[in-house]
Amino acid sequence: MKQPSTSLTASGNALALAIANPGALGTIDAYISAVNRLPVLSAERETELGRQLRDQEDLGAARELILSHLRLVVSVARQYLGYGLPHADLIQEGNVGLMKAVKRFDPERGVRLVSFAVHWIKAEIHEYIIRNWRLVKVATTKAQRKLFFNLRSMRPDGQTLDPEQVDHIARELNVRHEDVSEMEVRMSGRDMSLENQDDDDDGYAPIAYLSDEGRQEPTRVLERVARDRLQSSGLTGALDALDARSRRIVEARWLQDDGGATLHELAQEFGVSAERIRQIEAAALKKMRGNLAS
Repeated sequence: MKQPSTSLTASGNALALAIANPGALGTIDAYISAVNRLPVLSAERETELGRQLRDQEDLGAARELILSHLRLVVSVARQYLGYGLPHADLIQEGNVGLMKAVKRFDPERGVRLVSFAVHWIKAEIHEYIIRNWRLVKVATTKAQRKLFFNLRSMRPDGQTLDPEQVDHIARELNVRHEDVSEMEVRMSGRDMSLENQDDDDDGYAPIAYLSDEGRQEPTRVLERVARDRLQSSGLTGALDALDARSRRIVEARWLQDDGGATLHELAQEFGVSAERIRQIEAAALKKMRGNLAS
């Protein structure tokens, strides 16, 4: 079996670990320089290695195919530097795509690995950019992904699109006008920290004015639901458990809009002392608390 070239083997020893981490050689420039020194495979050698990998699962053949195409990943990753993500991270994700392409490469199809791999490399880089460009994912549907990776170059000078330009982009990319406008808004925004990022404790961070203390916090919502339930069906059930006199006393004392009756007024109504009314009231409230708790 034909052995890999001496140049490829020597360089590969240093680059084998760097495939997963382009910064392992010290700097990204050192990595790119080392990648560009690797020889390009001939079509015959590429076919031979592809057959060895397919038929014999030869990891050495896979390694040689990968190393010889690392320059392709660097070239593709450079096209996505405008998204503000580290070049080394883009290359790292592209290398993952290259490995997937090599694993699926069929030399009998008559297509060079470079043409086959570029689609896998771009797919991995696209996925990485969408995951990391914003804290909130900006593109999930096929139309949104298409717009995300094309709108920047199609928007003149980064200016806001007018209706005519929106119509042109929608026709070119075969998407809805609404999708174009929505993606423009998404890409024009930026992440904002809820907490104060400055050392100044007096800073007014969004967390101070975006929180809704009264309605949306989960524990408060549950408390409000429980309170509403007690005030409606729970209270009705607790009153139904009382005898007629006890219920009359509780309703007269606590459920009147005009402030409720006094102990003496109820004592005259029932012909007992005010102290007796107080005792009946206390016993009724205790019974109601027990019913509500259960």
